[in-house]
Amino acid sequence: MKLSVRLTALTAVLLTAAACAPQTSSNSSSKSDDKTGTLRVWLFQEVGNDPKAKAVDNVVSAFEKAHDGVKVKVEYIAVDTRAQRVKAAFNDPKSAPDVMEYGNTDTAGYVHDGGLLDVTKDFSSWSESKDTDPTARQSVTVDGKLYGSPFYVGVRALYYRTDVFKELGLTVPKTMAELATTARKIRAAKPDLYGLVVGGAYTFGALPFVWANGGELADGKNGSYASAIDSAAAQKGIKEYTSLFSDDNCPAAKCAGMGGNDTITAFAAGKAGMAIGGDFSHTAVEAGPVKGKYAVVPLPGVSSGSIAPAFAGGNNIGVLKSTTHRTLAVELMEALSSKKTQASLFDAMGFLPTFTDVRDQAAAKEPFVKPFVQTLAAGTKFVPASPAWSQIDSQLVVPTMLQEVISGKKDVAGASEEAAKKMNDAFGSAG
Repeated sequence: MKLSVRLTALTAVLLTAAACAPQTSSNSSSKSDDKTGTLRVWLFQEVGNDPKAKAVDNVVSAFEKAHDGVKVKVEYIAVDTRAQRVKAAFNDPKSAPDVMEYGNTDTAGYVHDGGLLDVTKDFSSWSESKDTDPTARQSVTVDGKLYGSPFYVGVRALYYRTDVFKELGLTVPKTMAELATTARKIRAAKPDLYGLVVGGAYTFGALPFVWANGGELADGKNGSYASAIDSAAAQKGIKEYTSLFSDDNCPAAKCAGMGGNDTITAFAAGKAGMAIGGDFSHTAVEAGPVKGKYAVVPLPGVSSGSIAPAFAGGNNIGVLKSTTHRTLAVELMEALSSKKTQASLFDAMGFLPTFTDVRDQAAAKEPFVKPFVQTLAAGTKFVPASPAWSQIDSQLVVPTMLQEVISGKKDVAGASEEAAKKMNDAFGSAG
């Protein structure tokens, strides 16, 4: 997901509970299917959320108009604290929404915890679903069943300040090594700017460095995984990323705690020469003082001209098992993730559509889509398709590893070995 990403840790008790499906009333589908009343919706709060809210309001208004006696209440929740909110909702149906947005990395865990409704038949019979990108469809699929509708896809690329590059006579970096060198040149010439703004809590900003160096989060198949974050290749990528947290680029004191949204906020505010941001970051950057003074290219890989593998992010819209408005909730899920809505959210936020025909139209209309489509075409990566990932994510395993290295508490080998142990503990308890 866009995840982009940046989560708050749960207590050990909750993490242990998350490993196996909680035996709560929300694990059984509600027997009622009310056709009137209030539908509650949780969507993610974005950086610069107003355009998203406006597009959603249009969907809600049309839905309420088409359904007498139905009201839709939308709440925008923080991505950072979604783990606690969703966990509580799964255990207490009275506090749960009927429909919610969730990151594609959350799918397996939420299904394992018994919170999401199986909508396989509904989605398959929906006329628009035939044009869904197969990768996006996979993001809502667990064991052959569908648990939601893809909302948008997202990948990250390199934003850079064209005015700063021109002033300093810099060329766009073609390798990760050049990226670091260029970042330090910017910082040296303009000490008020971060060269490349990076975040110690920015998991999906760090992982391309791991992947580009041949590393992986984990190895495995058929749902059985073992961590690979402590491999020699992964350690090389971790070292390359964490070396950027220095006074000559992005000082650790300021950057170690940053998440993805923080880095984009800094770039949009004119405080950085470069940033790793998603297609979904476009609107926020356009709303800042750097509008008209930046461009985007794929994040370079290790070898010249290569593209670093990006996380295949994106979000989905799903229905909770506990809903007492099953039919209406499924209809609202489809309305929120429809071709019309995805087209409007592309115009409003730059979210890449999950429908291939709508995405082609978007790419033809807006040049800024090109580097993100190039990144998708170059090959993307995903997190382990295991319910353990929600636990690993909530435990902040990757950010903690990065921050231990950045702070000097541990070297790369020690921090990655500890992270691998935590990941393997999660994988082992997920069954």
